[in-house]
Amino acid sequence: MRRRAAEYRRPVRRRFSYWIWALLGLFSIAGLVLFVLHHNQHEDRVDPPVLERNLRTEQVVREGLNFTEEILSAASFSRQLAEQMTLAKAYVIIAKEHNNLHLAWELSKKIRSCQLLLSKAAMRGEPITLEEAEPIISSLSSLIFKAQDAHYDIATTIMTMRSHIQALEERANAATVQSTVFGQLVAEGLPKSLHCLKVKLTVDWLRSRPLQDVVEERRNSPRLVDNNLYHFCIFSDNVLAASVVVNSTIINADHPKQIVFHIVTNGVTYGSMQAWFLNNDFKGSTIEVQNIEEFPWLNASYAPIVKQLLDTDSRTYYFGEYQDLRIDPKLRNPKYLSLLNHLRFYIPEIYPQLEKIVFLDDDVVVQKDLTPLFTLDLHGNVNGAVETCLEAFHRYYKYLNFSNAIISSKFDPQACGWAFGMNVFDLVAWRKADVTARYHHWLEQNADRTLWKLGTLPPALLAFYGLTEPLDRRWHVLGLGFDLNIDNRLIESAAVIHFNGNMKPWLKLAITRYKPLWERYINQSHPYVQDCVTG
Repeated sequence: MRRRAAEYRRPVRRRFSYWIWALLGLFSIAGLVLFVLHHNQHEDRVDPPVLERNLRTEQVVREGLNFTEEILSAASFSRQLAEQMTLAKAYVIIAKEHNNLHLAWELSKKIRSCQLLLSKAAMRGEPITLEEAEPIISSLSSLIFKAQDAHYDIATTIMTMRSHIQALEERANAATVQSTVFGQLVAEGLPKSLHCLKVKLTVDWLRSRPLQDVVEERRNSPRLVDNNLYHFCIFSDNVLAASVVVNSTIINADHPKQIVFHIVTNGVTYGSMQAWFLNNDFKGSTIEVQNIEEFPWLNASYAPIVKQLLDTDSRTYYFGEYQDLRIDPKLRNPKYLSLLNHLRFYIPEIYPQLEKIVFLDDDVVVQKDLTPLFTLDLHGNVNGAVETCLEAFHRYYKYLNFSNAIISSKFDPQACGWAFGMNVFDLVAWRKADVTARYHHWLEQNADRTLWKLGTLPPALLAFYGLTEPLDRRWHVLGLGFDLNIDNRLIESAAVIHFNGNMKPWLKLAITRYKPLWERYINQSHPYVQDCVTG
């Protein structure tokens, strides 16, 4: 009976070994490859004196042995050690689960021996020899056999490994959500440097009566409504960002004195915005700053967005303490209920005497003269914009809920999306098509947030449907706030580059490669910039 039992156990153990080796072998190889890459990265960070002393050793490593290939070679002792080490790690977990702490300790000790030997081989750049590997492989094999010979059968192992994999997945998902939340908080928060700048400018505004008198004198300037000039608008509460947009536009304009900038901000930023643009030179261009709180027509009875801001359910959804973590945090970003963000749909009301205007987001940089936009033929359309459907996720079906009959009955899911951030608007055609009323209609239809979840672009796609003229792609290049791999030639040829995404150029998490494109248009000589931003 004992003989039969022994004969029966051998194939079970053999099957068990094959299974666990197949399951974990790939992970061991990947793990060791990552180890080698990590080791090489740390070598690159060695201080110069140490680097000089170890130069010859590093040359031997590079020329003598490719350790990545060594780990992948089926005939190498490095590969055998890596696979045994991974198998042993699995048994450490199972031994601890069964409270066999002595076995877990012995396995852990041999695992450390494996790691040490592999590390030495990588450092010296020579393969592991039989004399080095044999004692560890032999003792570790004995321990693995001991673990197999205990009560760790294949069913127990499968259940244990499955539970640990599930736990790791849950931890990874939780970490991803947490990372997204923290990243969103960083992106939404006002950096200390910008807060410092705003405070200093606000103090100047409050203390200087002459500045306030100048604003009153310029309030009724005929240039503000002269349709022979080039009119641009920005809606922002970020002084430095708005300054970069204005500065970059004017520096690259052929005729800066013919440019008029219309800026709308909130009551908190109004004084600092006025102080900045009154005290800096912008080559003779005209700059108007308005306070959104002074628009009497922007109220709950006219604007659905104001009504939503006052609605209890909406406030709970966007600002509530207890929120569903399964929903992407950016979909609940309060900026999407910001009046400044939705003000772009009320441009004809803000500037009733203007016929054409170019809208710019505050996270763009202008690199070329934009005045030719005013002579483009929009063919009777309201909105001139760069289309973004070169990739599938920029089509309508990605932004809107086409399972809802209200959407599917009126719109083509494959229709091409377009970019908000640099748009030329024919305000005469806008008023004729009553685009603002269209926007109001769709905002009211989406009061329960079932038609779309995110931002101002979805309602814009609906409001401007059939009224958008595609522009050459070079007018507006997007992605500098999230895409690390934009072609330099595309950036250089662009009239406007857009830092859309969370990695804004004024934040520490900005993409280093693109940040100089924005920083070159900051007035570095201004004392407040030196004190608050560059200091």
